[in-house]
Amino acid sequence: MTDLTKLPITVITGFLGSGKTTLISQLMQAPGGRRLAVVVNEFGDVGVDGDILKSCAIPDCPAENIVELANGCICCTVADDFIPTIEALMALEPRPDHILIETSGLALPKPLLRAFDWPDIRARITVDGVIALADAEAVAAGRFAPNVAAVDAQRAADDSIDHETPLSEVFEDQISCADIVVLTKPDLAGREGVARARDIIAAQASRSLPVVEVAEGAIDPRIILGLGAAAENDLDARPSHHDGAPDHDHDDFESIVVDIPELADAADLVAAIEGLARSHNILRVKGHASVAGKPMRLLVQAVGARVRHQYDRPWAPHEARRGRLVVIAEHDDIHPDQIRAALHAVTPAPAG
Repeated sequence: MTDLTKLPITVITGFLGSGKTTLISQLMQAPGGRRLAVVVNEFGDVGVDGDILKSCAIPDCPAENIVELANGCICCTVADDFIPTIEALMALEPRPDHILIETSGLALPKPLLRAFDWPDIRARITVDGVIALADAEAVAAGRFAPNVAAVDAQRAADDSIDHETPLSEVFEDQISCADIVVLTKPDLAGREGVARARDIIAAQASRSLPVVEVAEGAIDPRIILGLGAAAENDLDARPSHHDGAPDHDHDDFESIVVDIPELADAADLVAAIEGLARSHNILRVKGHASVAGKPMRLLVQAVGARVRHQYDRPWAPHEARRGRLVVIAEHDDIHPDQIRAALHAVTPAPAG
């Protein structure tokens, strides 16, 4: 790459728990000969995704090439966070060949594309492509892309319902902005579920889009890197529910951080998270915990009532063996005292 060549950037978007971090981890391990850098934008102030990716660092994507931004949506903090981060990555020696940006699961991708018009960087970078990940099982179930006919029926029955849910709008904006849709977890959806998810995506897309099925993030980098889409110059072809708005916010969503003591049993924590998903409509829980008698940290990631957990790394000598969880839900479903009470009710490790 010469200094006159624009540095390609791939934006990887997708709803909460759709598999963005898993996909990027796989790309880091098999980058197709590229030296990668990664920007991770978290929602909430516990850097789970950044920690996961740094644990996967290899010579073609070393830890210093992985930057985490947890001060809010990067498209809302362009001057303070996004531009300085991109400039710092471009100044690395050796310079990255390609930058991946993992957006927050709540992010609207189009405002981020507008950020690439910033004068200080526009001549030096290009958006190679926007990759939207969609959880096949969730999409097939209609949780993130509600059936239009059903919504219309609800409107007819209740005059107070005059718009689609915020979750639906986020999903639709991500699909409409994409160059490729990656349908994840097809094994959980089954053949009929995958077909239904494909139909929903096709109905929401503003143009014909390629859809590829990917399990556990395993994808040939040639499929999603090197697209040459120049998406920053193609905004009119990527419609959004928020077109015409001067800016955007995430007031429909809220997150809290819950500190938890060392636990006696991981299964109790899983049960508590499953219960919260059902009783409080919790969208996402992610973080880590300490389990008595286990030398490694327990990594926890939940999408609704589907909880995944694994021991990811040993506790460092300087770390306190305590847990921290980010809990994300729509604004009206966040009740901090009740959520903390449910998580604190998990059986703690015996004293001493």
